[in-house]
Amino acid sequence: MEVSVISKKTFINEEIRAQEVRVIGTDGVMLGVMNINAALQKAEEEGYDLVEISPDSVPPVCKIMDYGKYRFDRDKKEKEQRRNRVVVEVKEIQLKCNIDTHDLQTKQSHAVKFLTQGNKVKVVVRFYGREMTRTERGAELLTRFVEGCGDAGVVDKEPILEGRNMTLIMAPKKNKPTKGNNQNGQDQNS
Repeated sequence: MEVSVISKKTFINEEIRAQEVRVIGTDGVMLGVMNINAALQKAEEEGYDLVEISPDSVPPVCKIMDYGKYRFDRDKKEKEQRRNRVVVEVKEIQLKCNIDTHDLQTKQSHAVKFLTQGNKVKVVVRFYGREMTRTERGAELLTRFVEGCGDAGVVDKEPILEGRNMTLIMAPKKNKPTKGNNQNGQDQNS
């Protein structure tokens, strides 16, 4: 059954305002142009609804179908699509130019955890006072940060200076098995 043809604001049965409609049967065969009363009677004889699927055409196109089953299938498909959607969050980590080594390692471990969970990481270096004259120190800090994260992620957006903040965005690394390798990373030919 086609699930995406009809809009949510659909007229069915007595709600259809046109006097003449082009009717499509339950099997998809064109039945021709009919008076609205004859089309409603035909749909009622078959035990289905008359659903307006193309109100802008002249005359409007209607289809004889089970509208309740159609709505159920459409809602079920939308629910399935929402469930299968991957939501990527952006986690933010803030650094200062004069951060200590151990503090940097702690922030890197947080970033690695976020990246392995499939989230993006936004790393922000804040410059205070005279630090704005030495923004290259912030760029060096971000380079060390990325190196410290190892293979957990890749740079998605290069560092840019926005006012008093230098921002870098990292994305999780996609681990795709290479051709000829199995799950354990060993060559299949050996």
